[in-house]
Amino acid sequence: MDAETALDDAYFDYCPWDFAGRASAGQRATQDAHQRRLAESGARLGQHCYISPAAGVFTDTLRLGTDSYIAGHAYVTGEVTAGDDCTVNPYATVRGRITLGDGVRIGAHSSLLGFNHGFAPDLPVHRQPLTAEGITVGDDVWIGSHVVVLDGVTIGDHCVVGAGAVVTKDLAPWTVAAGNPARPLRDRRAQGGPRRDRAVSGDLPGGLSDNLSGDRPGDPSGDLGDAVARFADRARAQAADLVARCWNPDTGRYADRPGAPATVRAHCDAVEIADLLLGSPPEQLAGDEHAARLRALQDPGSGLVPEFAPDGGPGVLPAPAADGWIDDGTAEYHVLAVGYALDLLGSRLTQPVHVVRRMTAGQLLARLESLPWRTRTWSAGAWVDCWATGAHRNLELSVEDGEPGALEALFGWLTTRVDPWTGMWGTAGSPAAGRLQLVNGYYRLTRGSYAQFGLDVPYAERVVDTVLAHGRDQRWFAAGRENACNVLDVAHPLWLSGRRGGHRAAEVREWAEERLTRALGRWRDGAGFGFGPAGEGGGGPGREPGLQGTEMWLAIVWLLADLVGVADRLAYRPRGVHRPEPARSPGFTTLG
Repeated sequence: MDAETALDDAYFDYCPWDFAGRASAGQRATQDAHQRRLAESGARLGQHCYISPAAGVFTDTLRLGTDSYIAGHAYVTGEVTAGDDCTVNPYATVRGRITLGDGVRIGAHSSLLGFNHGFAPDLPVHRQPLTAEGITVGDDVWIGSHVVVLDGVTIGDHCVVGAGAVVTKDLAPWTVAAGNPARPLRDRRAQGGPRRDRAVSGDLPGGLSDNLSGDRPGDPSGDLGDAVARFADRARAQAADLVARCWNPDTGRYADRPGAPATVRAHCDAVEIADLLLGSPPEQLAGDEHAARLRALQDPGSGLVPEFAPDGGPGVLPAPAADGWIDDGTAEYHVLAVGYALDLLGSRLTQPVHVVRRMTAGQLLARLESLPWRTRTWSAGAWVDCWATGAHRNLELSVEDGEPGALEALFGWLTTRVDPWTGMWGTAGSPAAGRLQLVNGYYRLTRGSYAQFGLDVPYAERVVDTVLAHGRDQRWFAAGRENACNVLDVAHPLWLSGRRGGHRAAEVREWAEERLTRALGRWRDGAGFGFGPAGEGGGGPGREPGLQGTEMWLAIVWLLADLVGVADRLAYRPRGVHRPEPARSPGFTTLG
């Protein structure tokens, strides 16, 4: 090989974009052979790809679309899937479970790290267990040089991440972000200046804050980000007292609010609030005692958790239906509440959710067909939420018995029954009834299924259309009429459906900002949030502040703040029932 050819080979390690136009026939033959060796190890490569022989590519899975390249000295491992026109530039690191859309640019020396490990004091760091949530990057994204993207992050379509940023949280589509930790600076489409609801005045790199004032004309409260931060500080300072007021030392149980009966959910809400705002279990009991009390509530025959009896003693469940299911709405919700409270306490259920484990795929499909999709869509969605969450808990316990394929049958049924015009299940209602049941049922259904298992919802743009139309219904969303259930059931679908696209993004932000501003004003010092007005489609404990209203509104505030772009100012992120991240990674195994 002569010196000129050797120079050209090295040139392509650093300038791979020129390979298609400048490589010699011999260099193309060498690259073809290199790609064949990768293909023999399972790689799937599109046309006109280039992978530098000087790159360290040691993947379990590698999928590259057309016209994509990996430059010299890049380090690529794990499960990496990329679309068309994707580039991994010199010395970049792409490791773990990484999914890239089309047209993604990863700058030199940047790192996408789709895994993590613990650093608890009981083990040396090198012996800590690994975790892997994965990283997802949308279409048309530019990640500058020396950027670090941490595990569990989703970067939406059309984002730009400035050089040197450390991305620790999701970025909404069209966001321009920078800094350590990375913060949204503006909307990429707003070429004339920042998007007001994403600005964080005074906390930006030098010289930028003068041009990115967060003040909104006509808003006497000033920057919404500052208001969010003040609220979070206020809530944290009062969290211990508002939980303590709902504890009855005589019975050793929690009630939603003073004077109300003790409930299982109140105990779970207390755990969630303390975790969210204090980072610790409620101080009334040690963490292992909280966990032991919740674990002891599980019915050994069904795996469900009944409500306490009126005298405060153990609850009793009704007789099972013909398919073995026990119809008890409160016990069904406890599959969610108790399971996630135990997660936060570092524990888990004592035994499987047997009513889910015993249900065959045929029984499951028959039950799905019989649910009241046309008249009580919320109830139908709540049942799916419970069953899917029970399946998640059973997988967590590595249950071996039960009929294989039931979980796949659920998602197959949902996929074939979704309405492509609304993106939802059930009927669209009428002008008189509105979309309340439809949208609220959608939230419960997708929370337990698509969101919990980390799967994309079908017809996401149609979902946004339907939910926005419902969110403008003044019967439910006029000032003074909102309750936690109805606002949550709009905010979560908008958040879930909008992660991979910017469909009607300005309208979504406008709706979220108005509700966020109202929500911050609902906090009652020393008592927290009230659930909101009781009534049709809402129910709940009403306007008086309590644990349920506080737990739900804290999660709602996070969702709304994230839609607006100021969630980082809260310095908390839900980890329980209303967590934004999936509880399971996509690619779940079967029950059995």
